[in-house]
Amino acid sequence: MYKRIRWTLLHATGQCTWNRLAAYRRTLCTTLIRPSSDIEATIAATSTPSSSLSRDALERQFKQIPVERIRNFSIIAHVDHGKSTLADRLLELTGAISRNPGQHQVLDNLQVERERGITVKAQTASIFYKHHNELYLLNLIDTPGHVDFSNEVSRSLAACDGVILLVDACHGVQAQTVANYHLAKQRELTVVPVLNKIDIKHANPEQVTKDMELLFSIDPTTVLRVSAKLGTGVDEVLQRVIERIPPPRVDRESAFRALIFDSWFDKYRGALNLIYVLNGQLKQGDDIQSLATQKMYPIKSISVLCPAECQVDTLSAGQVGLIACNMRNSKESIIGDTIHLKHQSTSSAGSYKPQQPLVFAGVFPVDQSKHVALRSAIDKMVLNDSAVTVKVDSSPALGQGWRLGFLGLLHMEVFCQRLEQEHGAEPIITAPSVTYRIVLRNPKLIKQHGRDTLDISNAALLPEPASIEEYYEPLVMGTIITPTDYVGQIIGLCVERRGLQQSSVNIDESRILMKYVLPLSEIILDFHDRLKSLSSGYASFSYEDHGYHLTQLVRLDIHLNGRPVEELCRIVHVSKATGVARHMVYKLKDLIPRQMVQIAIQACVGSKVIARETIKAYRKDVTAKLYGGDVTRRMKLLKQQSEGKKKMRLFANIRVPHETFIDVLKR
Repeated sequence: MYKRIRWTLLHATGQCTWNRLAAYRRTLCTTLIRPSSDIEATIAATSTPSSSLSRDALERQFKQIPVERIRNFSIIAHVDHGKSTLADRLLELTGAISRNPGQHQVLDNLQVERERGITVKAQTASIFYKHHNELYLLNLIDTPGHVDFSNEVSRSLAACDGVILLVDACHGVQAQTVANYHLAKQRELTVVPVLNKIDIKHANPEQVTKDMELLFSIDPTTVLRVSAKLGTGVDEVLQRVIERIPPPRVDRESAFRALIFDSWFDKYRGALNLIYVLNGQLKQGDDIQSLATQKMYPIKSISVLCPAECQVDTLSAGQVGLIACNMRNSKESIIGDTIHLKHQSTSSAGSYKPQQPLVFAGVFPVDQSKHVALRSAIDKMVLNDSAVTVKVDSSPALGQGWRLGFLGLLHMEVFCQRLEQEHGAEPIITAPSVTYRIVLRNPKLIKQHGRDTLDISNAALLPEPASIEEYYEPLVMGTIITPTDYVGQIIGLCVERRGLQQSSVNIDESRILMKYVLPLSEIILDFHDRLKSLSSGYASFSYEDHGYHLTQLVRLDIHLNGRPVEELCRIVHVSKATGVARHMVYKLKDLIPRQMVQIAIQACVGSKVIARETIKAYRKDVTAKLYGGDVTRRMKLLKQQSEGKKKMRLFANIRVPHETFIDVLKR
């Protein structure tokens, strides 16, 4: 009976997923005796307007829409300004999804997004909208708002001709709003300014529009005012998108060429690629070739996201679609790659390049028997997140693993949380670090490496100070927007983190925008938390790479009874060495168990000890059996015990449990 139901769904709608099967199972089981036309009517009555289109109807609509009636755009904003809520209203208005009061942020389909309440993965939806009695195809991309996921915004803009710049009417322009606006302007995209949350009592739309005019030179009369929660003014947003954003500049008559701007893994179909077609047409059964790898693949299926996956036979220039073509991993499916028909020469489709990682951390399996499973999970995750870099690494304490590069601390946390939730992995994550650059002095090392500069992210690989000419550390240009009441505390925080102020601009009477050059190593751990704490949550912060600068660094080594432990060494700035050393030895004193010998925990820079803690040895009371007599008998027993302890210290190995290394190294 279930096969009959699946065949009926496929025949009537052109698609069959388990979610749809569950929704229609009861209805269809009671109507199997009806004619097929009645069944199709039942499905049409219970389906949403978008999903009720049959495959043939969807194909006809795609073919009939000319390039002039296609709009490709993204929604960009600071975190928590209402991008996903606005996307929900747009999908409801165009009939792509039904109105469901209990369903929010439809495009945020990852568990980590639901738990944290933020968007971490850009999502695409192709929707139809009738404007002046003409049907338009709108390709919408909902992007993340946090600075750590700016790579998602960057690659999404590669497939767009315009953006909706969304600003919260309560909090106003914030740091990531500024960064995303300039990112769109660099690509010469049309900007549609929209003010959200105007229904909230303490909203101040007049002041926020003035701020947008001051910072972005946006005419206040062109700013749309909406409430994405209530749906107020959303229809005007779609009309403005159609009127202001130009159609894609593509050519349907030339040979096929497309840009891969997203991908993810499906356990049945392998790597699925989201493409933006620039030229020509792609049909199911065609053979395509990658410009980067020169490998060829047959097209197994083509579909569009509405936002549910809907099968189609062809994709034409200007459209966005999903293809399955037997790609297996991230080495074959490359974000920013150009694909074309087999044996046809073509040029690169775009200038998109993934951002360089800023924060590095070691990822190791809890048990080396789980190494293969964790490697497979990381490969699948990297396919979904092109900003992550992977290098093989090893540690005597933790075994074989990888050193992963991320765009920020939140990016790292979300990646590891997705590893656990989506793939059932149990990774050990070491404390995050940054990449330092050194200039070598030793001719032997220069000859060995073939160059006089090295990038070091693992302190154990740092050469001796005598072999190093200069040290360089990475910097970031940080943008802070804060109420003027908290300026003093925030300046103090930046000075404490070795920051240098570059500029300060008053946005209005109550807010100020400050730019600071800060060392990356000073902000990756708790800078954002401290900033929010000092400003009662009102300040916002974003940053971008600012190159390297000359500095003074040292390697901090940990010694246990005079023996160095390479797994615990780290690179720190000279001014922070003493504070970091005291924190580490104090933490190790609590974590290393007491043993039969005394353990001296020393933090050293070169041959100089700058911090020390001592773990006392277990001591047997050898004088317990004495109940009197001469004191010399007591002293003799204590002397024998101390000589035994001294001899044991010479030959004994200090046992540091595996869990201690994990507790020290992990975040």
